[in-house]
Amino acid sequence: MNLKPHPNHRRYIETLRRMSPEARLRKAFELSEFTKSLFVQGLRRRFPGQSEADFHQIMLDRLEKCHNRRY
Repeated sequence: MNLKPHPNHRRYIETLRRMSPEARLRKAFELSEFTKSLFVQGLRRRFPGQSEADFHQIMLDRLEKCHNRRY
């Protein structure tokens, strides 16, 4: 696998190390919420006409598929 270079990775790690544990935890929650929001927005664009109940089931089905599994 060929990974893209991440020129700012070292700066990112240094920034995290300077943060307090509380600030790092807040950042983790913030990033988690942001990821969830992107996931939901993407599904809504893909399934625009679904009822809330149907959309919720689609979301649960997708989450089940992408849960950290080992094959």
